[in-house]
Amino acid sequence: MKAKIKVYLKSGILDPQGKAVLHAINDLKYSDVNDVRIGKYIEITFNDGKPEQLRKEAEEICSKLLANPVMENFEIEYEE
Repeated sequence: MKAKIKVYLKSGILDPQGKAVLHAINDLKYSDVNDVRIGKYIEITFNDGKPEQLRKEAEEICSKLLANPVMENFEIEYEE
C-alpha cells in the first residue's frame, strides 16, 4: 500500500515562501494570481499488511514526524 501525503500550512499562518513565489509570479507579469501557498508532498510505500493497521501507522507518522500540528494540516490518500 502507498500513502500519498500532502502537508500544508493552516490558514492564518504566514507563508513567506509562498509570498516570495507570488512576488516572482507577479514580476513575470502574471497579474491574475492572487495568492500562493507552499506545502510538501510525501509518498510512503508500506510492506504488505492489514490496511487498517497501515492507515493507522501513516496517520501516526504524519502527526508525530511529517507535520507540525501547531502550524500544519495534512491529508492522506491511500493507493492499494
